[in-house]
Amino acid sequence: MIAPGRLSLAAPVAVIDIGSNSVRLVVYEALSRSPTPIFNEKVLCGLGREVATTGRLAEDAVVSALQALRRFRTLCDIMQVGNLHVLATAAARDAKNGEDFVAAAADICRAEIQILSGKREARLSAYGIIAGFHNPDGLVGDLGGGSLELIDVKKSRLSGGATFPLGGLALRDASEQSIEKAEKIVRQTLGRTDQLQCGNERPFFAVGGTWRALARLHMTQKGYPLRVMHGYKIPAREALDFCRMVHVADTEALSSIKAVSAERRPLLAYGALVLEQIILAAKPSEIVTSALGVREGLLYELLDEKTRHEDALLTAARELGYLRARWPEHGTDLIEWTDRLFHAAKIDETKDERRLRHAACYLSDVGWRAHPDYRGEQSLNIIANAAFVGIDHPGRAFLALAIFYRHEGLVDEELSPRIRELASTRMMELTRILGAALRLAFLITAGMPGVLPRVGCKVKKGRLDLELPPDLSGLGGDRLENRLTKLAKILGRSGVTMAA
Repeated sequence: MIAPGRLSLAAPVAVIDIGSNSVRLVVYEALSRSPTPIFNEKVLCGLGREVATTGRLAEDAVVSALQALRRFRTLCDIMQVGNLHVLATAAARDAKNGEDFVAAAADICRAEIQILSGKREARLSAYGIIAGFHNPDGLVGDLGGGSLELIDVKKSRLSGGATFPLGGLALRDASEQSIEKAEKIVRQTLGRTDQLQCGNERPFFAVGGTWRALARLHMTQKGYPLRVMHGYKIPAREALDFCRMVHVADTEALSSIKAVSAERRPLLAYGALVLEQIILAAKPSEIVTSALGVREGLLYELLDEKTRHEDALLTAARELGYLRARWPEHGTDLIEWTDRLFHAAKIDETKDERRLRHAACYLSDVGWRAHPDYRGEQSLNIIANAAFVGIDHPGRAFLALAIFYRHEGLVDEELSPRIRELASTRMMELTRILGAALRLAFLITAGMPGVLPRVGCKVKKGRLDLELPPDLSGLGGDRLENRLTKLAKILGRSGVTMAA
């Protein structure tokens, strides 16, 4: 039986990623435009730690990796995974004994193992960025244990694609654990490529566990108000200074180092060194952390063309609304009704602002099961920290704040000022308008679908008019008029009229 908290789309799909540093299993709810992980586990095996010098996978690393694969295959059987995809990257690709390891791994996984070329790995990383960001436009870099892939992406178009032996483990091995030697290797290697020239004044999308660990360290030191890694941005100049500090310092002495797992810490300096050289050569505008990469890129590649063009954020918001709202169809009614209201009030939204408003409508009732005194806070936390993609951090703040105001009214006393730091003045104004509109709508409908399409909301001569059909006239009264008046006030209108 499928749990009520799960979507009944299809059997789960799983990806095992056999990397140079880690072997990871991720099981997703289903193959969809916004796949949600239902299980995620990694084992840091270090398969590629000696490949640069010995040309071989270390024997103890092979034993550890095969043991992890046995566990992962069993977990897939328990979870009734429909399709299992197994990928292997630089270490298995380059090692002399890689072929023997892959054969043993295939027997354990009972699945074909795709050994990715460097160019294909770069392409899948770029697909991961397309899957995870709304209309991305920048240079993508995927730093693994064995290699670095670079590729250019603009919306859904890819160009270029190159691979370099600059993964953290490979670099540490080739440099004999000398940061000075590693810096020389990186500078010489990246100095010979034209791939970085297209990054000038564009975002650099950073993929890979070591770079995520760097971003987490930076986030913790800054006291950043969200703990969501996907979409975390650092201005390029600040990122350059931070990378320089990390690569010359004693890692264990760094402030907030406990935010990074002990296993990841030995490679932080090498990851910082590579990112530093990329910033110097490419001169990007900012560093954008991605939680999505090769695995999600593979799933995106498997989608049909129509599904690829779906909006990942709206898909995820609609699905969460379906799972948690009292009546999911009410979210669609809210979209149409607020479309009419915003048009009548002459609110000049951008396409991105309209998209966020629609997502908020789908999410407007996700906190209804909480105690009434905490629905605003509960909804804010669910939405701000949800596993959404296709949205930046200011967008998360917009959604969370709009639904907070929908429950709590236009008051800020109970709201942490930190979340408001992420939203611009313009976005704060729109969240308050939408929050007030949603408060009015829910008082009319009690969350039931089919009501709002029959309710008119017009702006005439400085007044906000609410038109109820005769059979709904009993909804009128002081409480409804009070909420209508508050909405009119925030819209800059001087009065209200309720008509049946």
